[in-house]
Amino acid sequence: MLRSVEAIIGPDGEVRLQEPVNLTRACRAIVTIIDEAGACETALLSEQALGEDWNRPEEDEAWSHLQRVP
Repeated sequence: MLRSVEAIIGPDGEVRLQEPVNLTRACRAIVTIIDEAGACETALLSEQALGEDWNRPEEDEAWSHLQRVP
């Protein structure tokens, strides 16, 4: 069974789980590092370019079928 647990990884690589985990045996795990600062920065840097592209009449027409009320 897969289970996700939030953790914080310090600059030294130490993993601190944010909730208790009780296991009956040793288990393998996958760690995904979420660099929130970098993600936010990328979104801010691309906002203007994407806004120019998304705010065109062609884009409105292309997505208009999703805005129709039945």
